[in-house]
Amino acid sequence: MRHITPDTTRSPEVTDGPGTPRRRAFAFTRTRGVVMGVIALTAVLAAGGLAAANVLGTGNSATHPTALNSAAAGTRGSSPAAAAAGMPQLAGTPQMAVMPKQAPRVHRKPTAAPSGQPASAPSSGSATAPSSGSGSATCAKPQFVSSDPQGMWNQAPYFVYNDMWNTSGYNVSQTIYACSYSDWYVTATMDNSKGDGAVKTYPDSHRDFQNEPQINSFKSITSTFAETSPHTGIYEDAYDIWINGVASSSSTELMIWTDNYHQVPWGTNEGTVTFGGRTYTAWRKGSWIAFVANSNFSSGTMDLLAFFKWIMSKGWIPGNSTLGAVDYGVELVSTNGVPQTFTFSNFTVNAS
Repeated sequence: MRHITPDTTRSPEVTDGPGTPRRRAFAFTRTRGVVMGVIALTAVLAAGGLAAANVLGTGNSATHPTALNSAAAGTRGSSPAAAAAGMPQLAGTPQMAVMPKQAPRVHRKPTAAPSGQPASAPSSGSATAPSSGSGSATCAKPQFVSSDPQGMWNQAPYFVYNDMWNTSGYNVSQTIYACSYSDWYVTATMDNSKGDGAVKTYPDSHRDFQNEPQINSFKSITSTFAETSPHTGIYEDAYDIWINGVASSSSTELMIWTDNYHQVPWGTNEGTVTFGGRTYTAWRKGSWIAFVANSNFSSGTMDLLAFFKWIMSKGWIPGNSTLGAVDYGVELVSTNGVPQTFTFSNFTVNAS
């Protein structure tokens, strides 16, 4: 998912401006105490008093470290009850957890490189396959490798994108390897130690539609995919489709979750609907819509036009809506802090 999220779920910090964190209050208290001690010491020395040593001792007394530690403890809020409250709570459905609501998402579209060229070079300077025991059986010699958060390979009209969009404040590493837009894999490491359930990355392959044609101008829009995921941590493999613009204020973001592991959607449950013999639960919040498969599946052919026509019939998007991009990848929350590999193959988007 190509987006940036203001992370309102974390402990607040005072900032001087975007990306410029200031010290927390307890750090200022310690600095002020030192300054006051120096002022007092100077005054005593000027008076010629012999109490300078005592004042110096007071300025370095245990009262300041104690106050500092208390403030730090308050900031962390590290009681067992508080920590437990922030962790996912298992719901009645297997492979499902109830997460705290995520902050609203603000999206953006990356700038593409010229056709056929990687938007960012591999960090290693070469397309070297990962070590034995990881990777993809079908992609043994990747043509594109990137650990850059914005690393993207232009195979127009397709793009392979590392998309580490929400990693600030989290310990995340991720490398994407691609043999083609339809055959790629990603190895990622992250956790949910903060208990906020935040999606951190969405490595994906996507097809962009030039000039964003009207959906009702198509007779058919289908897509194929196949994936293998480790069933570790928290994530969902999903389509991410942009309607009426790509990552703009007027866009509708439509997701189709095909393989869900311990992740939950947000918004309102709008009931169930069946497409291609599979049943999905529809969720909606504002301009965000998701169809969550009631039974996970890891490969298939999707009649995307059927999804589009259904949400038009519900009045969730206008009848003259346009198609901007169709993405397929994995939204990652956690790999339990250990490297995990997700592989993707047979991704295509066909429209006529």
